[in-house]
Amino acid sequence: MTKHIGIYPGTFDPITSGHLDIIERGQKLFDEMVVAVAESEKKNPLFSVIERVKMIKEATKKYKNIKVESFSGLLIDYMHRKKANVILRGLRVISDFEYEFQMALTNRNLDPNIETVFMMTKADYAYMSSRFLKEIARLGGDVRGFVPPNVAKKLIKLFKVKSFK
Repeated sequence: MTKHIGIYPGTFDPITSGHLDIIERGQKLFDEMVVAVAESEKKNPLFSVIERVKMIKEATKKYKNIKVESFSGLLIDYMHRKKANVILRGLRVISDFEYEFQMALTNRNLDPNIETVFMMTKADYAYMSSRFLKEIARLGGDVRGFVPPNVAKKLIKLFKVKSFK
């Protein structure tokens, strides 16, 4: 029997409730789902890859078929190492689609056996991005409704705010 492994790649800097929504719904589609945290130093992440992996592991510990790992290099090469053939990608707004569509076609060109599945996030999270969350947190705004509790604590500590307003 073939084991169906899905890969949900991203920077996750930090993981948001929108990401968790995709993880929760996406993990039902696969025997095993790997949340693959891209090292992506080019994006100048707020949190190290080790911190991001740790935050995601804590936020997803209730799911038995979820693994959280970091990777660098081409996603297709990582997919081959994991023996996975499905990439799960979340979409928030229509502008996400153009980028994701290009990536899916590129990945298909690199390996025609790899499929990309798009999943829309819940409307509650469609307007929020990690970039916006970091700016709100930096300015002392309350992001607790948009990130898991462990991430909110890390943001409070990082930006040295007593608590969110």
